[in-house]
Amino acid sequence: MHELNDISPANQTKALTVSTVAFTVCFAVWTIFSIIGIKIKDDLGLNDTQFGLLVATPVLTGSLSRIFLGIWTDQFGGRLVYFILMLTTSIAVWLLSMVETYQMFLVAALGVGLAGGSFAVGIAYVSRWYEKERQGTALGIFGMGNVGAAITNFGAPFLLIAYGWENVARIYAVILFIIAIIFWFTTEEDPATKLRKEKGEKIRGAFMQLAPLKNLQVWRFATYYFFVFGGYVALALWLPRYYVGVYDLEITTAGMLAACYALPGSVFRALGGWLSDKWGARNVMYVTFIGCLVCIFFLSYPATDYSVRGINGSIKFSLAIELVPFVILTIFLGFFMSLGKAAVYKHIPVYYPDHVGSVGGLVGMIGGLGGFILPICFGLMNDIIGVWTSCFMLLFVVVGISLVWMHVSIVLSNRKLCPEIKCSTALPEVLDHNLNDK
Repeated sequence: MHELNDISPANQTKALTVSTVAFTVCFAVWTIFSIIGIKIKDDLGLNDTQFGLLVATPVLTGSLSRIFLGIWTDQFGGRLVYFILMLTTSIAVWLLSMVETYQMFLVAALGVGLAGGSFAVGIAYVSRWYEKERQGTALGIFGMGNVGAAITNFGAPFLLIAYGWENVARIYAVILFIIAIIFWFTTEEDPATKLRKEKGEKIRGAFMQLAPLKNLQVWRFATYYFFVFGGYVALALWLPRYYVGVYDLEITTAGMLAACYALPGSVFRALGGWLSDKWGARNVMYVTFIGCLVCIFFLSYPATDYSVRGINGSIKFSLAIELVPFVILTIFLGFFMSLGKAAVYKHIPVYYPDHVGSVGGLVGMIGGLGGFILPICFGLMNDIIGVWTSCFMLLFVVVGISLVWMHVSIVLSNRKLCPEIKCSTALPEVLDHNLNDK
């Protein structure tokens, strides 16, 4: 590991601040279809499955790109990769405004999705400015850039009504281009890359960067992120459509209520990083999964009409979650997800300090794939099952699997290290790093 003693707090703060702002804009761009997609759906007469594919397609590119963007960040440094990525994406977003057919929308969405790859770049770039004891907090603050989803859900509907979806895309493209220029002229090379260049060290090959990916532990972290991040992105994309369909709201109102979910799912990520530094990422993950299970259990209950044979005839009543309780539950769900997102990434620079880009890229890729797969599943389940809350039923299964796998892995790991200890969470989580986790 490189030495960080000679790095001033001012330089650390500058790198973190500018990177977070850039990531916020990238994330806002990445989720643009959550709003303009509803207008496109109406214009083209799409069904829910086609709509789900449209809003999920940018997530596919943003997910798959994270693995090689992470490797390039380890090789060439985050500053250069981040800058080129934002410039390229801004061009793709501008070209989106010229598309007319559904097939071309899907192609354009692939280019827009490059914005989502910015996370793998930023997470590696920021982590190299901070010592291990503060990385959880720093990465949690950087992850607050997820608030870009809330910005899109809140602001894009008003731009859509005022200027049309084409101009929304053009405005986003110009803003991203400007941020790319600002980023390049206000940031410096990260300490690790700078030191390597000064020493004239050779760039490690891609296969060396991918070496840690053979550990099952890495894939377990990726599974956690499939829910806490992939599920977050999926709901941020799907909730405006859900509010319009279930509660018959206007797009502006639906966007603002979806932002109520996306906002805590972003801003409390810094708290999750701080808690992970203080109490351990493992404990934060337990809180995350259990809290999400409770919220999703109630969200998944479908509106149901009951008829009971009473003494004096049938007694009829209904059970359904009204709008206000639903919004409150999504706020709590976003809060717990934000803690989990920070906790997952707390592990990576601790366990794999020399492979943050590649390991973080893989974990981010799997998490992003959740944001791609889940909206498509939501649309399919709507069209096939015909129950609006089926999306939450699916999420309940996903988070349940993650919780069980995590707990079983912890129990087996602790028993292997110290058979005499019966408590599954008694050992420090760093011991997990000493296992092959197979």
